[in-house]
Amino acid sequence: MPDQSQRIHRIVVLGGGSAGFLSALALKARMPNLAVMVVRSKEIGIIGVGEGSTVALTNMLHDYLRVNLAKLHEIAKPTWKMGLKFIWGKRPHFYYTFSTQQMNSIINPLPKAIGYYCNGDMDTAEPMMAMMAQNRVFDRDENGMPVMHDSIAYHVENHFFVDFLERAAAEAGIEILEDTVAHVQPGEHGIGALIFKSGRAINADLYIDCSGFASLLLGKTLGEPFVPFKSSLFCDRAIVGGWTRQADEPIQPFTTCGTMNSGWLWQIEHEHRINRGYVYCSAFITDEQAEQELRAFSPRLDKTRVVRFITGRYERAWVKNVVAIGNANGFVEPLEATALGVISMQSRLLADTLAASDRQMRFWDVTGFNRHHRRYWDSIRRFIAIHYKFNDRIDTPFWRACREKTDLAGAEEIAAYYQESGPGTYWAPTIMDSLDPFGMGGYVTLLLGQSVPYRHPHQPNPAELAAVEAIREKNRQRAANAMTTEEVLAAIRSPEWEWKRM
Repeated sequence: MPDQSQRIHRIVVLGGGSAGFLSALALKARMPNLAVMVVRSKEIGIIGVGEGSTVALTNMLHDYLRVNLAKLHEIAKPTWKMGLKFIWGKRPHFYYTFSTQQMNSIINPLPKAIGYYCNGDMDTAEPMMAMMAQNRVFDRDENGMPVMHDSIAYHVENHFFVDFLERAAAEAGIEILEDTVAHVQPGEHGIGALIFKSGRAINADLYIDCSGFASLLLGKTLGEPFVPFKSSLFCDRAIVGGWTRQADEPIQPFTTCGTMNSGWLWQIEHEHRINRGYVYCSAFITDEQAEQELRAFSPRLDKTRVVRFITGRYERAWVKNVVAIGNANGFVEPLEATALGVISMQSRLLADTLAASDRQMRFWDVTGFNRHHRRYWDSIRRFIAIHYKFNDRIDTPFWRACREKTDLAGAEEIAAYYQESGPGTYWAPTIMDSLDPFGMGGYVTLLLGQSVPYRHPHQPNPAELAAVEAIREKNRQRAANAMTTEEVLAAIRSPEWEWKRM
């Protein structure tokens, strides 16, 4: 490990995708005088698919980086995402919102959490679900303008989003170098220098590896061990494509996740395009068969391509003078759209750590960062495993294998607690990792949405049923009065609109 007394003066970020620019922007936002360079290569490029996100990205952009929201919407062209619609389990569908903790809430005058009353209708159990069910995204004020709330994320086209981040980086004084690494020179403390095809050599006090799946510095050069998640998450490929949105296709404020024969189908909403992808396990279906199945669901699909991936994480994220962020650090399939959220979390954590340590690489900061890395990735693994273990919508070889063999990797007690008590969450703090980003409300929504049975259901009396229906009707009416994505886009582009911090 580098000498703790040595202060970091210069950081080089390897990779010009969303991970590279978000980490660079976080460092510069927290330490404006720090010299930060992003090295990108057009030879390598970026994955460049439309993707969803979580509230972690919204908080990063709005609160931590405090980006110009008008420019964000002008350049990145995001649409709003309130959560996910799952075509999953026994129900026709269910909604997973970014306000899932409401499912554990007791609403007066009910004696139990609202989740206990969702064995039938779940669409109107809480306000955000009701809004998603009616394709609404924000409440409408007395002037017909949107009232923004914070239970929101974004859908972004990756190349538009990276373009926005690159411009923001340039404005922040971050140096951007266009070149391709030819050789990594080892050094006493890890990486000594990066040697480029142009012949240029660059060194730094700290290197941020944002080289994607290649993990050029952490994985390939330093040889950090990789911990696979294959026993929990069987899928290893995705075939992706999309089509131009037609006037009769509304912009839905959620990502749709549908059950397929050997995996699942996503639909991500952009203003002028709809992206679809089929995430599948190559042990159960060929690439050609996957494309045929995808096109059967998506007859307007244009050209497609296959993306191969391995789910898992590196044992450590911070090794010597290298910190890996993004896919160079770990990856899970996009079932809960965690990629951009994890990048945001990691970028903030690193920037805050260096600021607090006076830009020194102290032992306990590195140790704490790596412990956080392991616990956070493992909590994501557990949560996504729950999706597969209990989805009994269809009976195919892939889904039978998921139900029989999926390793819950630490979520066994959470599942057992739910199967005994149902939506009750009283003992959740004793069985959950405090770093788990989904919370017990997330698990409850997912298990309840899939109609996983529990042994002690609540039998509501007539007064409770009437109270529940009054709550549902209130949620329905609120949703009916709210605004669609199309209406909100028109509003924010009008001369009357003024961006304010949420």
